[in-house]
Amino acid sequence: MSLRLSTVVLPVRRWQEGGRDAWVRAEQLGFHTAYTYDHLAWRSFRDGPWFGAVPTLTAAATATERLRLGTLVTSPNFRHPVTLAKELISLDDISGGRITLGIGAGSNGFDATTLGQEPWTPRERADHFAEFLPLLDRLLTEDSVSHTGLHYAAEEARNIPGCVQRPRLPFAVAATGPRGLKLAARHGQAWVTTGDPKLYEEGTPEQSVAAIRGQLEKLGKACAEIGRNVAELDKVLLTGFTPEQNTVLDSLDAFVDFAGRHIELGITEIVVHSPIPDSVFAADEKVFERIATEAPAQLG
Repeated sequence: MSLRLSTVVLPVRRWQEGGRDAWVRAEQLGFHTAYTYDHLAWRSFRDGPWFGAVPTLTAAATATERLRLGTLVTSPNFRHPVTLAKELISLDDISGGRITLGIGAGSNGFDATTLGQEPWTPRERADHFAEFLPLLDRLLTEDSVSHTGLHYAAEEARNIPGCVQRPRLPFAVAATGPRGLKLAARHGQAWVTTGDPKLYEEGTPEQSVAAIRGQLEKLGKACAEIGRNVAELDKVLLTGFTPEQNTVLDSLDAFVDFAGRHIELGITEIVVHSPIPDSVFAADEKVFERIATEAPAQLG
């Protein structure tokens, strides 16, 4: 399989002031998918403009024709599976079946406390996710769903006519722990990693590659345990959170070198952030365009 090159368009611009243009540009540059973060606020962007993921993707769906669209990632931090399923089915319909749901357990960012709740522990996040994801799977594939669980309930939740994509839109499951990897193996059409967060600031590229190799091995074991071929899952690397985070977009050669190392591991899709000036995702626009248009051919 040839490399899929995708991008993240953060929802930081008003639609009429560059927001729409960013999505149209992503399609024109030939990216496979354009994702956006599904947060209420995020890190250094907290005190600036930040728009909702689902409305933004809905608008992007009407502004593009071929580009796949998705979240990277949605989490249970401020979502409920019943209402999320309704929004996703609507979004899949409006886009003509071009939606991928990137989804994970979430973290202790601003989303974890914005609704006034105490942040969940890692175990609590895993517990919520273990119930959230299978229920969402059912809600997107069954006409009527009832469920009473420890964290979520649904009473004859109706989702007719279902997704345009059958049996439902694909899940790209972000996971590195054993419970999350089992969920990815059972419910995912793709698996997402950002590498090992422990290596982000002080690790080496070699250590990062070794860590991702280990994650892939664990994913393979999780698939084998349920009799699934791990090759059925796309393996997605979201860049910007490995030791090379400041150099991946420095030049076409730097990116090709980085991507080549990860393709050898088995990564099938690499996601780069569309440049945002004066931010952690600042990059040279011309280099970004060269990467988008030239790197896939060089990488085969």
